[in-house]
Amino acid sequence: MEIEPIKTKTDYRTALKEIEALMTAERDTPECERLDVLVTLVEAYENNHYRLEPPDPKKV
Repeated sequence: MEIEPIKTKTDYRTALKEIEALMTAERDTPECERLDVLVTLVEAYENNHYRLEPPDPKKV
C-alpha cells in the first residue's frame, strides 16, 4: 500500500475522490485498510487547514 502525505489542496481533493470510490470496500480487505488510512490523513489535513473554533457561549 503506497500512500503519500496530504500536503496540498490538490492532494486533499485527490484523497477525497479516492475515499469516495472506496466507501463500499469490504471489511478486512486491503481496500478497507487503504480507506482507513486515507480518512485519517484527510482528518489530519482538515484539522490543520479548516480548524473550527468552539462556539463562544457569550455570543449565543
